[in-house]
Amino acid sequence: MRCMNSHTAEELNGFQTGFTVRPAHVVAAASSDDVIAAVRHAAAERLPVTVQATGHGLPGPVEGGVLVSTRRMDRVSVDPVERTARVQAGVRWSQVVEAAAPHGLAPLNGSAPGVGAVSYTLGGGLGILAREFGYAADHVRSLDVVTADGRLRQVTRDSAPDLYGALLGAGHGLGVVTELEIGLVPVRTLYGGSLAFDGRQVDPAAALRAYEAWTRTVPDGLTSSFAAVPYPDLPALPPHLRGRYVLSVRVAYTGADGERLVAPLRETGPVLADSLREMPYTESHTIHSDPDFPHAYYGDSAVLSELDVSRAAEVLGRTGPDAGAMVVVQINHLGGALARPAPNSVPWREGRFLVRLLTMADRQKARRILDPAFALLAPVTLGRAVNFAFGAGDRSEGFYDDVTRKRLAGLKSQYDPASLFPDHVSGFSG
Repeated sequence: MRCMNSHTAEELNGFQTGFTVRPAHVVAAASSDDVIAAVRHAAAERLPVTVQATGHGLPGPVEGGVLVSTRRMDRVSVDPVERTARVQAGVRWSQVVEAAAPHGLAPLNGSAPGVGAVSYTLGGGLGILAREFGYAADHVRSLDVVTADGRLRQVTRDSAPDLYGALLGAGHGLGVVTELEIGLVPVRTLYGGSLAFDGRQVDPAAALRAYEAWTRTVPDGLTSSFAAVPYPDLPALPPHLRGRYVLSVRVAYTGADGERLVAPLRETGPVLADSLREMPYTESHTIHSDPDFPHAYYGDSAVLSELDVSRAAEVLGRTGPDAGAMVVVQINHLGGALARPAPNSVPWREGRFLVRLLTMADRQKARRILDPAFALLAPVTLGRAVNFAFGAGDRSEGFYDDVTRKRLAGLKSQYDPASLFPDHVSGFSG
C-alpha cells in the first residue's frame, strides 16, 4: 500500500474531469490487505472512506477523507468449465471480454470497454445484451468486501443473503468490494451495430415513434437503444457526423435473424450511416462507439413505466441543436430478462424504458436544460438509475422504492453504524 498525500494526478484524475476531488489521504491499493489497512486506519482516525476504481464514475463525498484507489488491482481469471470469471476491483470490461473470448464466453458488460467491471456491476449493470440475460448483478456468484470493521468477507447468496442482496445494486455505502466472481455467457458472435439518420432530414418525433412501435415487435433477446446527438462541427469528428443532429438506433442480438428484425427500421428515412453486421463479441464496443477520452459531463436518468412518445418527442425538442448546449439523449428499451426478479437491490424492474440525458455543460447550466426535460417525463417515471446519475448523485431521491430503501437503511446501521462509507451513488459507473 502506498499513501500519497501529494494527491498525484495519476490517482485523482479520472475519466470524469468536471468535478474536483480533494481527499486528505490517497491510498494506492494493490491488494485486499491494502484496502483492509486503509479502512482500519480511517476507522481509527474517524475519517470517511471512498473508492476510485477506473475513474469513469465519481468517488462521492471525499473532502478531508481517505480515497482508496483500486486501479492497480487489475487481475482477471477465467474458469471456462464453470463459465465464471474472477475480477478485481480495478479491472476494466475490455480485460474481461478479451480473457473470456478464447473460451467462447462473454461477460455482461456495458457499451464502453473502459468502464470498471466491479463498480458497474454493483450499480446493477445494464449491458448490451441485457434484455436476453438480465442485469450483470443477477449473475454474480460471490463478492469479496472489506466492511467497516476492517474484515474481509466473502459474501454469497447462501452465506450472507442480506448483505449479498444489498451490495448488488446498493453496495456503495456498505464497504469496499475488492473482487467479484461473475457468471459468463456462451456468446462468441452477435449481430449488432448502429443505424443512423440525419435529424434534419428525418423528423425526430417520427423516428422516435417508429422506434417505440418497433420495440413492441422484437423478441426478448434483442437489446436496443435510441439516441439523439447534436454533434458540433469539429475537424476531429468523422465527416458524416460533423455539424449534424444524428438520430440512431443501436442493436445487439445473438439470434440468427437479426437482419430481418431490423428491416422495418430502415424505412424510417434516408440512412446516414449503417454499421449493422455480424461481429465477434470482442468488437461489441463498436456498437455504441462511446468516447474513450476524459472529459467533463453532467446528467441523470429516468426509468419509465412506458414511453409516452409525445412527451419524449418534446424532450428531444428541448435538448436538440437549439438547446444552448450539446445534450446526448439515449433511450434504452428494457423488459425481457431485466424484468425477472433476482435476490439483489436492483430496482424498477417493471420499467419499460430508461431515458438518459447527458451534457458537457457545467452543472448549473445543465440543470436549467435537463430539469424541465425530466419534468416532462414525470407522469411516467418510476425512479432513477444508480449507474446513470452522471454527477447528480448528490440527490438520492428516486433511486429505490420505499421498501428497498428501508431495508438498506437497516443494513447500513448493522454493517456501518458510524457511516465510515458515505452513502453516495455517484461513483457506480466505474
